Amino acid sequence: MIHTPVNPINQATNNYYLTRQNEMESNVRSYPRKLPLAIAKAQGCWVTDVEGNEYLDCLAGAGTLALGHNHPEIIQAIQDVLASGLPLHTLDLTTPLKDAFTAELLSYFPKDQYCLQFCGPTGADGTEAAIKLAKTYTGRGNVIAFSGGYHGMTHGSLSMTGNLGAKNAVQNLMAGVQFMPYPHEYRCPLGLGGEEGINALSYYFQNFIEDVESGVVKPAAVILEAIQGEGGVVPAPIKWLQTIREVTRKHGILLILDEVQAGFCRSGKMFAFEHSGIDPDVVVMSKAVGGSLPLAVLAIKKEFDAWQPAGHTGTFRGNQLAMATGYVSLKLMKEQNLALNAQERGDFLQSELKKLSLQYPCIGNVRGKGLMIGIEIVDERQPQNHIRAYPSDCDLAAEIQKCCFKNKLLLERGGRGGNVVRILCPLIITKAECEELIKRFTQSVSDALNSIRK
Repeated sequence: MIHTPVNPINQATNNYYLTRQNEMESNVRSYPRKLPLAIAKAQGCWVTDVEGNEYLDCLAGAGTLALGHNHPEIIQAIQDVLASGLPLHTLDLTTPLKDAFTAELLSYFPKDQYCLQFCGPTGADGTEAAIKLAKTYTGRGNVIAFSGGYHGMTHGSLSMTGNLGAKNAVQNLMAGVQFMPYPHEYRCPLGLGGEEGINALSYYFQNFIEDVESGVVKPAAVILEAIQGEGGVVPAPIKWLQTIREVTRKHGILLILDEVQAGFCRSGKMFAFEHSGIDPDVVVMSKAVGGSLPLAVLAIKKEFDAWQPAGHTGTFRGNQLAMATGYVSLKLMKEQNLALNAQERGDFLQSELKKLSLQYPCIGNVRGKGLMIGIEIVDERQPQNHIRAYPSDCDLAAEIQKCCFKNKLLLERGGRGGNVVRILCPLIITKAECEELIKRFTQSVSDALNSIRK
């Protein structure tokens, strides 16, 4: 019998595995450069490396692990499928398990108004499918996306992503993408700030769509995140989102909400768009929808389901294990009211972080919803601009992340130049673990300042 090599080699170090990874894998790898460890096991909100060090995990698979690592009911769901004789891979053929998962996921949408489309198992494939559907339905070709947005790394989804880092080396991305400014409470793109900035951006969007001299023909779709994730944890103002919905409906433009990272209770509601009370035409779901395993699904208003059979396919859209873990995850989110837990824990963390900003003014802004939190790091030694924002300090943010790792705290950065430290805890995090998070983060900020601002 062949045994799977899941256990670390005796006395092997993190450096041993990282060196081998460097020798065998492409330069494209990213997380090991910032979080240099080899993981041996994990449970809940904790990760243990091959040297026995325990880390508090506030990255959680970039938001995928809503229930944390190796939740016992997730493990049981996998074991149930393995013992059942159900095939692990079914293309888009149905099974009793898929039927139950589909019904459970649809229960979170208005009854009989939406249908589901199973995509290849990544959020990027979901956004690709959503855009293709919008173009198919409308017969139009343009798309409006927003600066700071992130919709994936495939050719089409990258063209709708704001970050230029991955774009500069790739020519001839999908044509017809028009970027527009996204509201930002700390760095208003119009230089206005507050309600004045929100009102101006709302007016600008409506005027742009309705201006017969705008220079851009009517788009097939508008795609956005209700909370920008990789863009630096930037929640969309309710008024602005409602304007986007009103204008797109009026002009027959499909509104696509990318809920890949912000969805599934992370924001304190099942979906982040629910904070504004809008109803998207298409919702893109991945990450937590599969209960920690690869899965991507669209929810489509039935009136816009313009696909012909095989109009968008994918070999691995029938991942039965992910449907099992996704089903259990959805049930637990409802039964344990994890949206409320996310809101309460998030409120506590934001409150503590804002107190910390008084001690360390390099924390220029704390924002987010639920357990999707951004901490903007600034150089408070420099003058503020006219809307009272300090310049970014990307080097300090990187040093804070490095010090967090040394203090056994795993988290990621985002935002312009990586100046926003991000918190994406599992939704099951406890009050005690949140207190430990604050303790380790506080020490890390102090260590980072002592390191590079002596």
